[in-house]
Amino acid sequence: MSYRPHPIDTSRVALPDDLAELTERLAQNAHDLWARLRIEQGWRWGPERSDARKEHPSLVPYERLPESEKQADRDTVIGTLGAIVALGYRIERVIGPGP
Repeated sequence: MSYRPHPIDTSRVALPDDLAELTERLAQNAHDLWARLRIEQGWRWGPERSDARKEHPSLVPYERLPESEKQADRDTVIGTLGAIVALGYRIERVIGPGP
């Protein structure tokens, strides 16, 4: 049996341009969550990934990531926001920015 992914269809979803700031903040948060989990598992920064030594070059602040890795985080966020809208939810800011 082979796995065939069936993500939520977001082809008809157009996210508003004003979600750019939210997208970037959520991409940073996704990286921070990933990094925190790795650090809790005993991983640390290393110049190249080594599962044996638990080293990873992406264990740096989001701002220091290569643009390609930031974009991967953004793409995940955009896919998630698109799925939320495709499922009938609305994304709107109702208060000022948080911390």
